[in-house]
Amino acid sequence: MKISRLLTFCVISVVLISCENDEILNKTTPVFIEKIEGTVQKGPFLNGTSITVSELNADFIQTGKVFNTQIADSKGNFQFDRLELSTQYVELKATGFYFNEITGKNSRSQLTLYALSDLSDKSSLNINLLSHLERDRMFYLLSSGLSFNEAKKQAQKEILNIFSFEMQDMLESELLDISKEGEDNAVLLAISSIIQGNRTDAELSELLANISTDIREDGVLDNLTLGSELLNHAKALNTSMVRENLISKYSEMGVEASIPDFQKYVSFFSDNSSFEYTGLVRFPVESDYGNNILNLDVTTLKAYTWYSLAADLPEGTELKVVMKGGIWHNEILPNGPINWNFSLYDQIEEVQTFTSREPGKACDMRIKFILPDGVPQEPFEWPDLIDSDTVTLEYFVNMSDVPSQEKTIIIER
Repeated sequence: MKISRLLTFCVISVVLISCENDEILNKTTPVFIEKIEGTVQKGPFLNGTSITVSELNADFIQTGKVFNTQIADSKGNFQFDRLELSTQYVELKATGFYFNEITGKNSRSQLTLYALSDLSDKSSLNINLLSHLERDRMFYLLSSGLSFNEAKKQAQKEILNIFSFEMQDMLESELLDISKEGEDNAVLLAISSIIQGNRTDAELSELLANISTDIREDGVLDNLTLGSELLNHAKALNTSMVRENLISKYSEMGVEASIPDFQKYVSFFSDNSSFEYTGLVRFPVESDYGNNILNLDVTTLKAYTWYSLAADLPEGTELKVVMKGGIWHNEILPNGPINWNFSLYDQIEEVQTFTSREPGKACDMRIKFILPDGVPQEPFEWPDLIDSDTVTLEYFVNMSDVPSQEKTIIIER
């Protein structure tokens, strides 16, 4: 009898200790919030965006209690008044049109973003791409027993790792703002710009869904194709134009914005990512005028032979090619350039720039190289003939600040 009572006491004690640990691990507190406000950003979301706050219980499951509002000004802000909740944990959801910081135009389709937050000691919170990407991973970590704070920190760290970023004591994602200075805000804007890239609205939504699904269970982006797509678009970003677009948009909205120094983080990811760069623009092996000198596998050409300068541009994509260090001739008539503008050839610097006229269209041009001894097409055999020369090509996709690729071609007699 004494042994039985002792066992019963031990079992009860274990249960009580377990309950106490669970309560400490995921402490919940009924809260009343007089007012909470925030903003939704990709770029900024537009007037009319719907916002919902869904109450979560102690197991982080929606209770069915929902509060609704919408962005009702030109600045992308929202506000909730008098929230009575049984816990401090909520899920926020925003659905609406947004300003695309890459194109400088409003999106054609609506985008839905989420955020999970602990409202303790918060008077404002934001919804953005980082808070969105954390969501599914956090739910998985919470279901495995982590506390809300632990799940939040781990999910954020794992998402930053995808982009090769390491930040110490970074603010919670829902406290970040792309219109304000600070390293944490710069990281958010860098990630937002890279993920948006040169993608359509539908492609953006699909990419977000695919990344969220991929990282849900292990926090690692295992799909290397997705990683390459991120890197491809990062290398093609014109970060100066992104900054100009955002400054113009916030000025139009009457917001005094201080766009953070996000460019260095885009460059860091471009230079340090372990993902393979596979390119955004396609350079076919050959085109209408022959073998394509822009094809990345082409490293040797014959002088005095006609070639193509060809590129197939995805919708909305622009291309600039800087060619330097040699002598060449591009034909204007009768086979004129297709979708290419070009600068005058600088004979002193030996450089010329070729720029696509219209985004999203194929480019082609007839071009041949000449060796610097000036020998005509039927070379004469005199002693000082030059047998080879080199030409360097730099590729700038979407007029990016730095070349996404470059290569050197050997021109042989």
